[in-house]
Amino acid sequence: MTDSKKPWGLLALAAAALLAAAPAGAEEAYPAKPITMIVPFPPGGAADIAARPVAEAMGRYLKQPIVIENKAGAGGGIGMAQVAKARPDGYTVLMALSSIVVLPEADAILQRRPMFELSQLRPVARFTADPVVLVVQADSPWKDFKQFTAALRQKPGRYTFGSSGNYGTMHVPVEQMKAATQTSMLHIPYTGAGPAVVALLGGQVDAVATGPSTVAAHIQAGKLRPLAQWGEGRIPTLPDVPSLKELGVPVSYSQWTGVFVPASTPDAVVARLREAAKFAAGDARAAQSLQAAGTYFQYLDAPEFEPFVTRDAQSMAKVVQRIGRVE
Repeated sequence: MTDSKKPWGLLALAAAALLAAAPAGAEEAYPAKPITMIVPFPPGGAADIAARPVAEAMGRYLKQPIVIENKAGAGGGIGMAQVAKARPDGYTVLMALSSIVVLPEADAILQRRPMFELSQLRPVARFTADPVVLVVQADSPWKDFKQFTAALRQKPGRYTFGSSGNYGTMHVPVEQMKAATQTSMLHIPYTGAGPAVVALLGGQVDAVATGPSTVAAHIQAGKLRPLAQWGEGRIPTLPDVPSLKELGVPVSYSQWTGVFVPASTPDAVVARLREAAKFAAGDARAAQSLQAAGTYFQYLDAPEFEPFVTRDAQSMAKVVQRIGRVE
């Protein structure tokens, strides 16, 4: 080796030593590859409807695609458990429904090993929060909620309602209503809101209670009739539909969607996801997509979302205990 080449050789050795000493996390900035967003229900439900525009907008902000993977089963529990046990690196995230706070309590009621614990997941952001809407076929004999409950009392257990699974966001509110009105219906669980609504349209069940975004198009098309909703007041997208409280039934229920990550995900990664979530919640394209589906952003950042989840879990635990054991 000539003298003119020696300094370059020394520089190469020094650079190699620096690279070897650098921490593993310093090798690449997050995200350096596509992210998977698990939706724990089939396409067509509230979580899926929220996930698609949110994932697209977050991906634009992060400059990496966010790929939707529908992982249905056990009222959402299978997909939620998958994320709870995923590698906490920010590349597997969950778009959950509010049933996330119910399923661990349901597992306890059923005395079975929990699919996941809420403590295994970390809230990142809430996106929507809609009261569920009770709908029936447009050609059903029930023109309003009073006629509907009168029929339930006349023939207890004769009529059916579909849901996304035991203790899910379509099951719990109907159980609330049944208890408050002292009526009876037969529960038919499906794998998600999409299949349950298809069953209603096909006449396999008599009613469903689900988020407005799941049924708005069918209501507008004249295929389904809304009878009541579980809000504290009127729903902006369905202003003519009375709340149960207005009708003298003292119950309310919100079907919210939010992004979660495994609990031990690094703070720096969560911070980037929070930035992307905030961008998505303010994105006109995403807002228009949700509005067209019959819902809208009701965004909460992690510092507000985390206590919201805790309060909802405490409230829903009491509801699940009142419902009791459902196999």
